[in-house]
Amino acid sequence: MTATISGPVTPVVPDTVTDTVAGTLVCTAVEDVTHDVRSFVLRPAVPTVYRFEPGQHLTVTVPVDGAQLSRCYTIASSPRRPEELTITVKRVPGGPVSGWLHDRLRVGDAVAVDGPLGVFSTAHHPASRYLFLSAGSGITPLMSMLRTIHADREDVDVVFVHHARTPADIVFRDELRAIEADHPGVRVVVVCETDAADEPWTGPRGRVSLAQLHDAAPDLAGREVFTCGPAPYMAAVRDLLAEAGAAPERCHEESFVLAGPPPVVVGPSGAAGAVGSAGAVGAVGAAAGPAYDVELRRSGRSFRCDTDTPLLAAAAAAGITLPSSCQEGVCGTCKTQLLAGRVDMDHQGGIRPREVAQGQVLLCCSTPTEDVVLDA
Repeated sequence: MTATISGPVTPVVPDTVTDTVAGTLVCTAVEDVTHDVRSFVLRPAVPTVYRFEPGQHLTVTVPVDGAQLSRCYTIASSPRRPEELTITVKRVPGGPVSGWLHDRLRVGDAVAVDGPLGVFSTAHHPASRYLFLSAGSGITPLMSMLRTIHADREDVDVVFVHHARTPADIVFRDELRAIEADHPGVRVVVVCETDAADEPWTGPRGRVSLAQLHDAAPDLAGREVFTCGPAPYMAAVRDLLAEAGAAPERCHEESFVLAGPPPVVVGPSGAAGAVGSAGAVGAVGAAAGPAYDVELRRSGRSFRCDTDTPLLAAAAAAGITLPSSCQEGVCGTCKTQLLAGRVDMDHQGGIRPREVAQGQVLLCCSTPTEDVVLDA
């Protein structure tokens, strides 16, 4: 879909049914899940039904020390409860946003949210047999998928293997067991590294291993696999799945360092098409391709950017600070209207297809192919 754009696009006012959250939501409930994990139920001020896919995330922005900081949090709730969006947040030691949410967000408070975003979802990879692998708070997108499968009474086979440090760190512990007991196709395996202070662990122990995965799902090479957790965990799982002969195209990760789809060539009218292969994203100052002029229309500033450097990185090298967070094409914080010119954009689900069609781009993962003008 294409459209001719002569200036900024007028935002569409959401109806009572929408697939877009771009504004504030009100916290209507807070629940302690573990000693350092808390769920926040968010609803719009005006009753609204949201369309989203299980496993998608929201970008949450909060004020910390005079600055607006953004982080991505999975919608842990199921799309079958479309009137609310629940995020489940682990307090990260020293984490400014998770700390703010735990310490400051209370029932009745409003919080700035954008989304839903992302393509890590069973909606994109339907199958009759799944293997869900998670560690720590990485369980949240997989829990959204499991809750949806359970709510729909889907006739599928799900093996869910979750790794936690101790029994006290098992997120959604009771609900996992309840779903397993109620859904004949679901099997849950929880693995802990060690005992909790007040509870010895009698189940499987240790870090993720091929023997664990084979014990849980001997047919894992024939399953659609979804993995989410800390980077070292996902790296270990990636190697184990390869060793087990799982097809790479059937193994899906939620990560800020995934290789994305082929870059999308975007022009100001939103004309888009895939290019053959992703270009390497180089560091500013490294050997690079041709450079082009980049004009920021509203601020009146400009800089040069080569074809191997993301626009956001080139702006930073020129001393220009633009809104950003993940810098990996996930959160959507650096979304900007392209007024003229063309870019290659290689994103990870942080922008919607219709936004691309409207000529918007993510600066963190877009490189110029000619002189460009941005509404910034």
